[in-house]
Amino acid sequence: MTAISMPAPDGAVIARRAEIVTALQAIVPGEGVIHDDTEMRPYETDGLTAYRQMPLIVVLPETVEQVSRILRYCYENNVKVVPRGAGTSLSGGALPLADGVLMSMMKFNQVLDIDFTNRAVVVQPGVTNLGITRAVEHEGFYYAPDPSSQIACSIGGNIAENSGGVHCLKYGLTTNNVLGIQMVLITGEVIRLGGKHLDSEGYDLLGLMTGSEGLLGVVTEVTVRILQKPETARALLIGFPSSEDGGRCVADIIAAGIIPGGMEMMDKPAIHAAEAFVNAGYPLDVEALLIVELDGPEAEVDYLLDRVEKIAQSNKASHLRISTSEEERMTFWAGRKAAFPAVGRISPDYLCMDGTIPRKELPKVLARMRELSENHGLGVANVFHAGDGNLHPLILYDANKPGELDAAEAFGADILRLCVEVGGVLTGEHGVGIEKRDLMPDMFSEEDLKQQQRVKCAFDDKHLLNPGKVFPVLHRCAELGKMHVHKGKLPFPDIPRF
Repeated sequence: MTAISMPAPDGAVIARRAEIVTALQAIVPGEGVIHDDTEMRPYETDGLTAYRQMPLIVVLPETVEQVSRILRYCYENNVKVVPRGAGTSLSGGALPLADGVLMSMMKFNQVLDIDFTNRAVVVQPGVTNLGITRAVEHEGFYYAPDPSSQIACSIGGNIAENSGGVHCLKYGLTTNNVLGIQMVLITGEVIRLGGKHLDSEGYDLLGLMTGSEGLLGVVTEVTVRILQKPETARALLIGFPSSEDGGRCVADIIAAGIIPGGMEMMDKPAIHAAEAFVNAGYPLDVEALLIVELDGPEAEVDYLLDRVEKIAQSNKASHLRISTSEEERMTFWAGRKAAFPAVGRISPDYLCMDGTIPRKELPKVLARMRELSENHGLGVANVFHAGDGNLHPLILYDANKPGELDAAEAFGADILRLCVEVGGVLTGEHGVGIEKRDLMPDMFSEEDLKQQQRVKCAFDDKHLLNPGKVFPVLHRCAELGKMHVHKGKLPFPDIPRF
C-alpha cells in the first residue's frame, strides 16, 4: 500500500472482478487482459517507485475501437480507469487503483505518417519520444522536446505531463510542439482536436488536454511538429565557485537577450556522480557546472559564444571550455542526460522533485535548499533546466532506514513550497499526480480548485478517469453545480431561469 492516501476502493467493484475480466476479454481477445497477480506486478508502480499499488486488472488494447469499447463499458459499469504510457512518470501519475482497470497504451507503437512538406509526423501514443527523431533524422529533422527519459518515455505520456527537456528553453515544451490528437472520452466517444494545420478555431482544447494527466481522456493518436536540425550547434561547459554565481550567470544570459538552445546546471554532488558514471571530462573542483548550447547559423553562434563567455567571466567563472566538434558537444550533454541514473549509484534511493521558479530567484532558492538539506538531515543533488527555472532536486535517502522516506517527503514538500513562495509553481514537467496533490492548496485557493474540477466534470462526470490524482479533495460534479442562495435570495434575480 502507499503512504499517500488514495480513494477508498469500491468493494462492490472488486467483488465483480471476474465479471469485469470476462467482459474485457470479449473486447480484447488473446493476451490483452492480464489479471494474474504475478503478471500484473510490473504495473504496480511508475517512475515514483516509493509508492506501489496492484491494479484490479490490466488491459492492453491495440485498436481505437477497443479503447472506445473498454471506456464505454467502464463508464456504464462505474469502473475506474487509469491510463498508462511507458510508466516513466515521476509524480505517481500512473499509480494503479485497487478497484480500477489499468489501461496500458504501449501496443499503440506505430509511426503512421511522416510529412516533411508540412513538417509534421503522426504517431500512436506508445511511440517513444526519441523514436520520433529516429524516424526523421535521415532527412535532417528532429523532434525538439527531449526529456532525459526520451529513450523510454512515450509521446502519449509526454502529452499527459506536458514534458520538456534540455532544449525546451528555445523550442518549447510538449504543448508548443503538438499540433493535434485523437482521443477517446470516458463515454467511448472518439474525437479529434487540431491537426497538421497551424492553428485551430474555437476553444484551445488541445492545450487543455496537454498536461491533463489522464484525467480528461485517453490519447490514441498524436500529430507533432518536427524541426530542421540547426546548421551549427556548439556548447560551453562553464564551472563556478558557487551555485549562486552560476545562478546569476543564467539570469544575466537571458537578460542580455540571448536564448540558448539549451542551458542546464548541476551542483557539485551531481557533477561528481555524472563524471564517475560517464567520464565526460567535467571539472571536479567547481561547485556548479553550467552547460550552454547555442545553435543557428555559424556566424551567429560564433558571435553568441563570445558574448556568453564574457558574461560567464563577469560572474566569476573558474572553468570554461567550448566544444570544438560534434562529438565533444555530445559528450558535454552525455553527463547531464545520465545524471539521474548516475545519482542512483551514490544513494540507495532518491526522490526526483520538480518545481519551477523565476530565474532571478535561483541564487536565493539554491542557498535556501542547502539550509533545508541540513534541517532535514538528507543530502540533495541539484540538476535543473536553468534557462526556464525548472528545478530537479534529487533528495537522497535510504528507504531501509526507518523514517527516511518520511523525511525525504517533508524535504521535498518544503522545496515545492519554497518554489511557490518566490513566485514559482509546483511543477514544470513531471505533473502533479499524487506526489504534489496535497500541496495544491498551497498554490491555489479553494475556488481555483473547484473551477478546475468543473473542467474535469465536463469531460468525466463520474470521476472515473485517474481519480485520486491532482486534486486533494475531489468534489462531486453535482456539488460543483449547486447554486448558492444567500439569505433566501438567488444571485442575479433579474436573469430568467428555466
